[in-house]
Amino acid sequence: MKIIPLSEGSFTIDKTKVFVPFKLEEDELKSRAKGSLLVEVQPFAVITGKDILLLDTGLGFSLDGKLQIHKNLEDAGIDPLKVTKVLLTHLHKDHAGGVSVTDKLGHHSLAFPNATYYVPKEELDYAFEKGFPSYFTAEFEILTNNSKVVLLEASGVIDGYIDYELVGGHSPYHHAFWIKENGKTIFFGGDVAPQLQQMKSKLAAKYDFDGRKSMELRHKWWKQGQEENWTFLFYHDIKTPFYTPNR
Repeated sequence: MKIIPLSEGSFTIDKTKVFVPFKLEEDELKSRAKGSLLVEVQPFAVITGKDILLLDTGLGFSLDGKLQIHKNLEDAGIDPLKVTKVLLTHLHKDHAGGVSVTDKLGHHSLAFPNATYYVPKEELDYAFEKGFPSYFTAEFEILTNNSKVVLLEASGVIDGYIDYELVGGHSPYHHAFWIKENGKTIFFGGDVAPQLQQMKSKLAAKYDFDGRKSMELRHKWWKQGQEENWTFLFYHDIKTPFYTPNR
């Protein structure tokens, strides 16, 4: 399996939940609003024997009229039309902004029209109930009643080699994914396991729906991942996009 980080850049975010670009060489965190967090926004492509997988879809920003995640894929040598599966951990705007594209008339269409989208069913329902500012529902309304969408229940297996599980923690219906091929496991815990340092420390984050549960899950996953030699993907890590503990 091949892992390709698709970084959209570094940002700070505070209680307003607005993502403000941050240049590591120029900007200072202390000059941002009190309580601002510094994060990377980093979807992943994973190339397997069966698929070109996309794990979460970024902020949905455009560069020169092109969706940034499309450009990042092309820069990595991947045609966005060749993406076969889109796996979504949850639908917060920094993870689901690139689900769709908008034309000049304001009409939305799937950003990856040849892919099957795998979406946590209860998370989708909750997102429409909760709405702004955590969820931009207009960007993923196209996921409802769509033949290209598979709604995920509590746990199961996709195509015989991708395990998924409803884990909660960061959002009530957040999912995690385990991609297993040729004796190797790639683990993607989204915002429950967003950064390497958080895996190694006991931190109950205030921004989580259930900070204690997220902390306990990280502890469990880190221990299991070391025993089973998982490769962890970190969506919000500035320095370490992916990491295998025993290498």
